[in-house]
Amino acid sequence: MFRKWWKRPEVVPEVQFDPLQPEGNVIAIGDIHGRFDLLSKFAAASASTQVICLGDMVDRGEQSADVLRTLADLPDVISLMGNHEDMMLQFIDNPVEKGERWLRHGGLQTLASFGVSGVSQTSTGPDLERARDKLFSAMGEDLLNWVANLPKFWTSGNVAFVHAGADPMVSIEDQENRTLLWGHKDFGRVPRADGMWIVHGHTIVDTPVMNRGVISIDTGAYATGNLTAATIMNGDVSFTYA
Repeated sequence: MFRKWWKRPEVVPEVQFDPLQPEGNVIAIGDIHGRFDLLSKFAAASASTQVICLGDMVDRGEQSADVLRTLADLPDVISLMGNHEDMMLQFIDNPVEKGERWLRHGGLQTLASFGVSGVSQTSTGPDLERARDKLFSAMGEDLLNWVANLPKFWTSGNVAFVHAGADPMVSIEDQENRTLLWGHKDFGRVPRADGMWIVHGHTIVDTPVMNRGVISIDTGAYATGNLTAATIMNGDVSFTYA
C-alpha cells in the first residue's frame, strides 16, 4: 500500500576534478593575523616558486605593523586583501561609523602595533578620529597605498587564490568583492564548472583540508600558534607549518 509513495533516488554522478596544474610552483600562506613571529619562521622560497599570502595579515595578533611593513618590502611576494584589511581601510575612511566594528574584531591590536593607544572598543567620536589620524601618520602614505591596492585574487593555471571564497557559478574574474572577502553560501558545496581549484583562508580549520576542488589553509594562527602554508605543484599539494 506504500508502493506508490516510493521513488527511486536520483543518482548524482561523482564530480571529477582535474589535477592541480599551476603554471609554476606556488606557496600559499594562510591568515597571518599579526603573527609576524610565525611568518618569519618560514624559509625563503626558491626563485622559481611564487609566494602568496591569502589576506587577513592584520588584527588579533600583536605584530600587524611588522607583518605589513615586511610584506610591503617584498615585491616578489603577492599579498591579497582580506576582510580585515578592508575593515581597517573603512576605519581610516570613516572612523566614527566603522570604528566599533573593526576594533571589536582585532583592530585594537593593530593600532597598538603601530603605537596608537588611547582607544577601546567603546570609544566614540573624536577619540576614534584621533586614533585614525595617528594610524595614518604611523603607517605613512606609501604603506597605506600598498594596502589599499592589494589584489583580491590571483590565478595560476587552473588554480585561483582568494581570501574567503568564490561563487561557484561565476568566473573568478567576475566575482563580487564582498564574495572574495567574506565568502559565499555555495562555496565548497557546489562544484565549479570551470575546473578551477580554489585555495583560500578566512574559515578556520583544525588542519588543512583538500576537498572537492577547494583547499582550505586558515588554521587560526593568532589563537593556535599554527600558521599553515600550502605548496601547490602540478598534481600535488603539501602542507608545512610554523
